[in-house]
Amino acid sequence: METIFKIGDKVRWNSEAGYVTGTIIGIHTSDFDYKGYTHHATPEEPQYEIKSDKSDHIAAHKGSALMKV
Repeated sequence: METIFKIGDKVRWNSEAGYVTGTIIGIHTSDFDYKGYTHHATPEEPQYEIKSDKSDHIAAHKGSALMKV
């Protein structure tokens, strides 16, 4: 079963530049537009907005791409 995260959780994910850590700042449970793309999310498979610890970059990922730090 996929881990459920909450706002404020510290997580890491694998990006093109290697592993990145950040803090979850938002949770989407329905489809949403982000950076020109529609991201698909449901209550069973939410997508998370994460702010990088090293920059102001905001990423959106499914829980399966995240690991709790």
